Amino acid sequence: MTKQKNYKKTLIACYIGFITQAITANFSPLLFLTFKSTYGITLEKIALIPLVFYLTQLLVDLAATKFADKIGYRICVVTSQLISAVGLVLMAILPEVLPVPFVGILISVVLYAIGSGLVEVLLSPIVEACPFENKDGMMSLLHSFYCWGAMGVILGSTVFFAVLGLENWKILTLIWALVPLYNTFNFINCPIERLNEEGESMGIKNLLKTPVFLLIIVLMICAGASEATMTQWTSAFTESAIGISKNIGDLLGPCLFAMFMGISRMLYGKFSEKLNLTKTMLICAVVCTGCYLLASLSTLPILGLAGCTLCGLAVGIMWPGTISISSHHCPGGGTAMFAFLALAGDLGAAVSPAMVGSISEIAEGNLKTGLLAATVFPIILVCGLLILKTKVTKVKSRKSDSSI
Repeated sequence: MTKQKNYKKTLIACYIGFITQAITANFSPLLFLTFKSTYGITLEKIALIPLVFYLTQLLVDLAATKFADKIGYRICVVTSQLISAVGLVLMAILPEVLPVPFVGILISVVLYAIGSGLVEVLLSPIVEACPFENKDGMMSLLHSFYCWGAMGVILGSTVFFAVLGLENWKILTLIWALVPLYNTFNFINCPIERLNEEGESMGIKNLLKTPVFLLIIVLMICAGASEATMTQWTSAFTESAIGISKNIGDLLGPCLFAMFMGISRMLYGKFSEKLNLTKTMLICAVVCTGCYLLASLSTLPILGLAGCTLCGLAVGIMWPGTISISSHHCPGGGTAMFAFLALAGDLGAAVSPAMVGSISEIAEGNLKTGLLAATVFPIILVCGLLILKTKVTKVKSRKSDSSI
């Protein structure tokens, strides 16, 4: 008798995989000032750390369109967890043993950024390939674990530093490295299926020739931009608008944003079978636009903060929802489709926050001006979803007419 496969193990491994990505993306920024004081690294050089992280992720996303299917999901995803763990461990070691500490930090960042990029490309198709019902809800719930991971990293690290002191950051780095190390064994043992059999995928050329997929790519760029802008600038906005300390600002801004984003993804995961995904995303995109306008135009600091944090509720389903829409419209897209979506999301996440910073600098440090300019991304989301909704309605109408 054939033993039934336990896909719940796969789901748990993927949940922890997104927590690993949250650790690699959110832990090192908490140490930027520590790197400056401990190793004498200038802020100009420290600014290269997130740039290197996201650039490495982009390159991995692009490369994965070629190698992920050939090597196989299991080897790639196990590698993602191992290399993330190694990167975190080396961040506690290399700055002390290399003549130039900053080089040691960058080597570590590149390693765990490779792991993060692989996570971003692989976990969605792994869950999509599992025989679960309600894939839309599963995808939304899966991506909520990045939010809970981000909250856990910020809160856990803050408590650790308050109790044991910032000087013991290397111990905490090693503790966080245990998460991907443990998850390596989960991915070794859990069942993993192929998304498409050999020769069934559309192929990169056909995928990029599909108009609806190109529209979805635009949606993904805007989803990544809308999410990342608030993620990266909420803390600074909270500090400048309300005038509280940076530590409290980090907790009040990014943590609340991540919490609301996680709640949004969990709620959609629970009620997705009763909701139309495109219509729900369209409503959320309109609300997201409103949140950006509230944050950038409000004269009351508390309303500006509300706009920033509540944006998490609106933007929460955008990334996983766009992935689900792509799966519906391009069912033969294969791993390349997920890799291009990750690439598009990362591109938006890299460009928009930098744009906000540049425009704010031109406006003599006025962050509200930068956020107002970034409102263009949720507006494009609204327009793109309206076009997609119209396109789907026309297709359904044609099918209905042909069946009469």
